[in-house]
Amino acid sequence: MAYRIARRRETVLDIYILALAIALCAAPFLFSYSLGTPRIDDWATGLLMLACATAALMAFAEWEEWTMLALGLGVAASPWLLGFPHAKAMPINLGLGLTIAYLSALELVLIHYDPPPGDWSSRSGPPS
Repeated sequence: MAYRIARRRETVLDIYILALAIALCAAPFLFSYSLGTPRIDDWATGLLMLACATAALMAFAEWEEWTMLALGLGVAASPWLLGFPHAKAMPINLGLGLTIAYLSALELVLIHYDPPPGDWSSRSGPPS
């Protein structure tokens, strides 16, 4: 008997976050970071994000999205917190971190504030 796994609509956002976490892990190799601090930061944070995104794809838990939001903001702030604001890694960390934080925040909004399909109780009727 074939079983169908019910997928959430937000699963595609978890796949995007997983791809961005892979990009974060690969960034030190792709962009030849010369400093050790950005390299270690990107590897460690990227691996944490990979684990969290994989867990979110396997079984949903809201804490995973909050963790990804915090990690994304941490990656975006890491050039200033860890002292490499003028390095080549700064725009990469800022862009990837803010994108991951945005996708995680979007997923949290969709989870909490988007009515399920077919719930027309708060509207006047079905769409035209």
